[in-house]
Amino acid sequence: MKRSIIFLLAWLAAAAAAAQPARPDAFPPAEEVCDAKSLAMATTLDEMFRWDRYPTYDVYVEMMNHFAETYPSLCRLDTIGLSVQGRLILTLVITGSEPNDLVRPEFFYTSTMHGDELTGFYFMLRLCDTLLSSYGTSSQITDLLNRVVVYINPLSNPDGTYRGGNHTVANAMRYNARFADLNRNFPNPFGTEPLESIQPENIAMMDYASRHHFAMSANLHGGSEVMNYPWDSFTSAELQHPQAEWWKAVCKRYVDTCRKYNPDAFRNVNDAGYIAGGDWYVIYNGRQDYFNHEHHTLELTMELSVTKKLPSELLATYWNFQSHALINYIGEILSLPDTSTQAAHTPQPDTYQAYPNPTRGTVNIVTPTGTHTIDLTGRPAGLHIIPIEGHPVKIVKF
Repeated sequence: MKRSIIFLLAWLAAAAAAAQPARPDAFPPAEEVCDAKSLAMATTLDEMFRWDRYPTYDVYVEMMNHFAETYPSLCRLDTIGLSVQGRLILTLVITGSEPNDLVRPEFFYTSTMHGDELTGFYFMLRLCDTLLSSYGTSSQITDLLNRVVVYINPLSNPDGTYRGGNHTVANAMRYNARFADLNRNFPNPFGTEPLESIQPENIAMMDYASRHHFAMSANLHGGSEVMNYPWDSFTSAELQHPQAEWWKAVCKRYVDTCRKYNPDAFRNVNDAGYIAGGDWYVIYNGRQDYFNHEHHTLELTMELSVTKKLPSELLATYWNFQSHALINYIGEILSLPDTSTQAAHTPQPDTYQAYPNPTRGTVNIVTPTGTHTIDLTGRPAGLHIIPIEGHPVKIVKF
């Protein structure tokens, strides 16, 4: 009888595991083995704009600069910080050129903190291009950018993505250059699992969030297809997020939009296509809980593709069934829940912004009293601290 009960319990546990796949970042499996030939690389900007491959690191940086130089009235390039190995962690800041008396809320997309989860990296570059090239011709995008400031960070763990060198993503790994999991490396707002060392990439991200007020954001991952909303540190039975019902509605709209173009999308975790993080698997020191609790940012985790290193020939296919939902998700910031404490950010008097940053030479530093133009042409590449009106301003020259 005892053996039968043990067998029954084991069978039930196996059945439950089969019904709901384990969260891929709960206990990281062995890295995905891929054929380097399936990950075609763009070695020029023209090749990248075919949208059928991944960029080399140099092409990535060139593309981000290209956006800023081609659409100076719509966007500017900013540097969040540097990775362990000195690669740039970049953000493109996009907003409409139409005058607006209202303070525009700030929205943040950030991707690939796990360096081998590549789909979001490609998505964010293509989203930048779509938003900028469609402004003035698409009424939806024009209206959206005239009302929202959109920050897009396509790659937050460049050392992990380019572990094999700046020319390839074939050897991309989950961790940063110190083999730390960046999604287990944020301060836990609930006081568990104290950290010994916060990694440079996360310190830069925390500082960047502190200098802004992102009302809403999304953190893009891969390994499954599911919308994962907070909390991650608790099951919903233990502690439900105060905006759980709003999150479910937002997630359903994202999933339903994708399924208009691909009925099989977002079904590998559950049929709904969305789940509370802790109900999938509890994790600690994740970015999602940190942003929601510490910065009052409504952030969720998007798992965009079951395959982490999505073959380049499938990139356009995945973009085609998710691009509409990615744009619509930005628009959700215009209807935040009534009980939200989010508000548009008003820069503090000592908040100085440098653009473009990184720079090839000349950079403009905007302060409350005016704009200062600094020429770094004669200085070496690297991080420079420039004193402006008594305040240090970080500028990267590349």
